[in-house]
Amino acid sequence: MTGSWATFGADLHVDLAAAAGVRGLRAALTEALREAARSGRLAPGTRLPSSRSFAADLGIARNTVAEAYAELVAEGWLTARQGSGTRVAERAAVRRAAGGRQAVRGPARRGPAYSLVPGSPDLGGFPRGAWLAAARRALTAAPNEAFGYAADARGRPELREALAGYLARARGVYADPDRIVLCAGFAHALQLLGRVLRGRRVREVAVEGYSLDVHRDLLAGAGLTTRPLWVDEAGARTPDLAGLGPRVGAVLLTPAHQFPTGAALTPARRAAAVDWARSTGGLILEDDYDGEFRYDRQPVGALQGLDPDRVVYLGTASKSLAPGLRMGWMVLPPDLLEEVLAAKGAVDWTSSALDQLTLAEFITSGAYDRHVRGMRLRYRRRRDDLVAAVAGRVPVSGIAAGLHAVLDLPPGTERSIVQAAAWQDLALEGLARFRHPDSQMPPREALVVGYGTPATSAWAPTLAALTAALP
Repeated sequence: MTGSWATFGADLHVDLAAAAGVRGLRAALTEALREAARSGRLAPGTRLPSSRSFAADLGIARNTVAEAYAELVAEGWLTARQGSGTRVAERAAVRRAAGGRQAVRGPARRGPAYSLVPGSPDLGGFPRGAWLAAARRALTAAPNEAFGYAADARGRPELREALAGYLARARGVYADPDRIVLCAGFAHALQLLGRVLRGRRVREVAVEGYSLDVHRDLLAGAGLTTRPLWVDEAGARTPDLAGLGPRVGAVLLTPAHQFPTGAALTPARRAAAVDWARSTGGLILEDDYDGEFRYDRQPVGALQGLDPDRVVYLGTASKSLAPGLRMGWMVLPPDLLEEVLAAKGAVDWTSSALDQLTLAEFITSGAYDRHVRGMRLRYRRRRDDLVAAVAGRVPVSGIAAGLHAVLDLPPGTERSIVQAAAWQDLALEGLARFRHPDSQMPPREALVVGYGTPATSAWAPTLAALTAALP
């Protein structure tokens, strides 16, 4: 036979040795394929190689493979149709579990039908067509070296250049492309910064009294203790930083739109945070949460613009595009860059170079701005629907920007209303879920409603489920 086995079709692994007790080569092959289909290793619909290519791959006669296929078709394990090839049949049969036990396939357990859990955008709003067009242009223009191992731990220069221009224009950030480091989202960035802070002998980090526990856990995982700051309608009470003591070497803030209360950090409190950082040598870690989604107020610029040498700016594409992109960035003070790159070298799981090039093209072409404007209108309409639906029943706050709102509740009712929402098949979070365990703030009973989360088709029934759960 001319040619090499390496030039034939799709690979298919069968263990003929496991069927060694079966008499005859055809019988052994038949049993091996039967067991692969029965156990679920070959999933229903899997296309098998042609008898010619499979025979060449195994080094056996083509008739042997053809006869084995024919027998399994007759038994119902395989199907063979003109133009479709030979495939594993669709079966609802017993499937072998990982430990060798037999397990019956049943319906997967689903979560609640509706969700207003904050922290996610409407994933159906991802701009598939525009993103695909940008990916094609980026792939066409990509240099050959982009397909190799990353040479620069900061990430692709094309995306750093695009981000520098965009962040300066849209968020008021002083962003030198050389001081931008790309990462796989906010959690990755915070993990890196935690390692750097610990290496600088920082022992404590101030955080907002209402904040995400996963962020506090990441800092704790780096060996850092978190100290809560009081949060009110003016944001975190940054003048209190001076009273936390010299062991606090950094503070994590969400100044544009505090998560979860929705407050914007006032100019006086921004200035107080910068004054603290300058006087103590501390760092401000700025999570620019929901900074691009504003509705009823003038743009609030990034805190980093007040002192680029004392503020680490952190941004992601998780809310503006989708968390599945795993795309984030840090704009670093000059003296922090090498330490972050050293930490990144040890735990580097940045998004692919092609995704970085695509996002760079998406930004520079203007598609990113158009997408953000379109989503801003969509989320504003949802916010208005929410406010109208609960009008006269509960006060609403934190709605001038972002993808969530806070619904204040009568004392003692938060837990029961979250439970009532569960009875409506609605996932909902209470404000208590985000309270720092050491916070001295008086408890505030409220719901944190993520109105960006539902798909467009599910928005009306989700809102109805919420109103049904309210008092």
